[in-house]
Amino acid sequence: MRKIVVGEGSCGIAAGAAKVYSALEPLAAGSGVELKITGCIGMCYLEPIVDVYDDDTLLQRLVLVNEKDARRVMDAAKTADFSGVEDLKIKDEDKEFLSKQTRIALRNCGIVDPTDIKDYQRRGGYEALRKVLTTMSQDDVIDVIKTSGLAGRGGAGFPTWFKWNAAKSSVSANGRKYLICNADEGDPGAFMDRAVIESDPHNLIEGMMIGAYAIGATEAVVYVRAEYPLAIVRLENAMKEARANGMLGKNIMGTDFSCDMRIKAGAGAFVCGEETALIESLEGKRGMPRLKPPFPAQAGYNLEPSNINNVETFANVPWILANGGEKFAAMGTEGSKGTKVFAVTGKVKKGGLVEVPMGMTLRDVIFGIAGGIKDDKQCKAVQMGGPSGGCIPYSMFDTIIDYKALGATGAIMGSGGMVVMDESTCMVGMAKFFLDFTTKESCGKCVPCRIGTKRLNEILTRIVNGNGKEGDIELLEELCLAVKDGSLCGLGQSAPNPALTTIRYFRDEYEAHIKDKKCPAHECRALIKYVIDPAKCKGCTMCAKKCPGGGITGEPKKPHVIDQDKCVKCGGCYEVCRFGAISIE
Repeated sequence: MRKIVVGEGSCGIAAGAAKVYSALEPLAAGSGVELKITGCIGMCYLEPIVDVYDDDTLLQRLVLVNEKDARRVMDAAKTADFSGVEDLKIKDEDKEFLSKQTRIALRNCGIVDPTDIKDYQRRGGYEALRKVLTTMSQDDVIDVIKTSGLAGRGGAGFPTWFKWNAAKSSVSANGRKYLICNADEGDPGAFMDRAVIESDPHNLIEGMMIGAYAIGATEAVVYVRAEYPLAIVRLENAMKEARANGMLGKNIMGTDFSCDMRIKAGAGAFVCGEETALIESLEGKRGMPRLKPPFPAQAGYNLEPSNINNVETFANVPWILANGGEKFAAMGTEGSKGTKVFAVTGKVKKGGLVEVPMGMTLRDVIFGIAGGIKDDKQCKAVQMGGPSGGCIPYSMFDTIIDYKALGATGAIMGSGGMVVMDESTCMVGMAKFFLDFTTKESCGKCVPCRIGTKRLNEILTRIVNGNGKEGDIELLEELCLAVKDGSLCGLGQSAPNPALTTIRYFRDEYEAHIKDKKCPAHECRALIKYVIDPAKCKGCTMCAKKCPGGGITGEPKKPHVIDQDKCVKCGGCYEVCRFGAISIE
């Protein structure tokens, strides 16, 4: 049967996919063409995306579609003649975005209908759970995960089998254990967990039920950000479908194993990405980390044995149990097995979700898959691991994607945020952006984090405002180490990373801000000025009309002048000048 499938992840909907679907809906009625939705396939830069299938065979992928194209798309789908939509066909260079990836956690994203359990089952969904419940013991499952080398994909990279085994071995006085999924994705620029839940919710459910069986959990909880409404709706729907089909609840698949699942919508605190702070929030308390030990495996949620992994970790589990731990372990490096999902954002040509085997280089991902830098500008750095990570300079882009290798640069793998920066990015300003974030997100429980991040942010703010002074760089380094060493949880321990790595690799930019009162990237408003070259100015008056503060004067057809005291440095004049007469100093 011929099918039209519209990509309706959050990125697709934001780009207009829902309007495309609505325009196609009346055309599909009685046409013999089935209209369906799917989630995000990862090519966010090409949304809205519409795929045309003949049964399960992809005939054509159409990109950057809008509702005005609906009639042409329907005609092409009915006839399998795509000559009328040549302008919408995906280009060969964009096909490489997916062909260069190895997709395990994302294997169904952008392919299955996230609202239809049968679509998931047609691709082998829930067969791994059936295999586990009918042929394997708890120890068997944990052994497969151990063989696979799967490490937690939430950032720390801790061996998954070890956490599962610790929770399994712990004894509960009340006979209750909990399996918790951390979907509190708080890193700026990160959207891996959201995309997996929106696009393939049954895969998460299946992975969690396998984990619940392995540790002996009686209840599973997904702690998800309330800012992810679509993910919550689709996961709730998937849970209803799973219960109705015997994959959740009592006597799952006719076995003695029983486990149900629920969602907890979190209030969006970044610190709740730390597992003990997440547990506190689950219990209805303020999200603040606990002292360890005891670890969650011994006394977690409601002081019962608990296991916490993130979405991507669980998304790998069904594939591993279906294909064997050895096959997963065959990918990657000696110390980092399997694949890793990254949200590639920033100054790249092809932003979106990327899943690659461990061991690929940063250059392979940023230039090979993401297409390089927008407008072919000079690449400067990539921020790895979000606010908890660090900046890796372009000169080190041959670093492999591996927990140890990335750690050696001063950055971390993190949950998979990858923010790419070009020559126009101020590295001091970037460090300030992330320190400002972690300062606001600190829970305040421990002094080094509560006060230390604030002092770091104050110094960085002073520098970008043109008030930096001799000794600020050394003071930053000293305070960074104190905050790292003294903080209670991972938020404070990693918060200084952006400052430390930018000082390490871009010290000259700090010195320019402090000594020369200049921003080499021309980004810090306090340290730049806009100047009109009278030899190039044609007196077109466009700059004067654009200036919101009346800071540009001059007669028509004669050179204009910028009054620096009135200039608010909005950059409007620079953007509208057609003659290259305005420069930034």
